[in-house]
Amino acid sequence: MKMQSKPEQIVLGGGCFWCTEAVFRMVEGVKGVTPGYAGGTTDNPTYEAVCRGDTGHAEVISIEYDPGRASLEKLLDIFFTSHDPTSLNRQGNDIGTQYRSIILYTTAEQKVQCEEFIDSIRGRFDKPIVTEIEELERFYPAETYHERYYERNSHQPYCKFVISPKVEKARKKLGLPG
Repeated sequence: MKMQSKPEQIVLGGGCFWCTEAVFRMVEGVKGVTPGYAGGTTDNPTYEAVCRGDTGHAEVISIEYDPGRASLEKLLDIFFTSHDPTSLNRQGNDIGTQYRSIILYTTAEQKVQCEEFIDSIRGRFDKPIVTEIEELERFYPAETYHERYYERNSHQPYCKFVISPKVEKARKKLGLPG
């Protein structure tokens, strides 16, 4: 049994935060996943403003994790498996800078690890990786109705046809629990 480490935080954006939240909630060692907004200039953004592209923020998730049980490398592997990091400002039919691929690190060590990880996986993709790497300045939690959206709405068409396939892909490729 691994010792519990001091929790760390990393913020990831890879399209709709309902999708990324659903994937990362399955990961052992992840202590919490909070959907929200980051990477922009507007204070206290709303979902509607972010969706319009008025804020500069991306839809992201803040992940609190135990690095002794879920390494940053494992989290990055899941992140790069569960979205298309070569698609600029979009994921599938979700288009705009609010759906960009972005990593917001909280320590200098995380920055280095993220840069090294991306360098190590470039060969997996036919196109260049466009994922931004920035220091987290401020994270704004999303409105509460976004929390655990997939769990509460898995019967809805968007969840069935967009989120469920991403969750299954991550489960199979990474051997995550069901």
